[in-house]
Amino acid sequence: MKVITRILMFLSLGMILFNLFQLNWQSPLEGKSLIALIGIIASSCAFLLLIILEISKKILVITKSKKN
Repeated sequence: MKVITRILMFLSLGMILFNLFQLNWQSPLEGKSLIALIGIIASSCAFLLLIILEISKKILVITKSKKN
């Protein structure tokens, strides 16, 4: 699970970087720039969710070890 999470985190960071290069900084809310901006926001949300998942797994391991 940890390896899959890391791979997905890497892919989401790659999508953020790709969409940053697609973004037109002069008019970020028009045409393809809007799609790139939506992609940046979606990839950032996915990255944050994966971080939360990884932290929750660490907390689960700690609480299980304290019970034993």
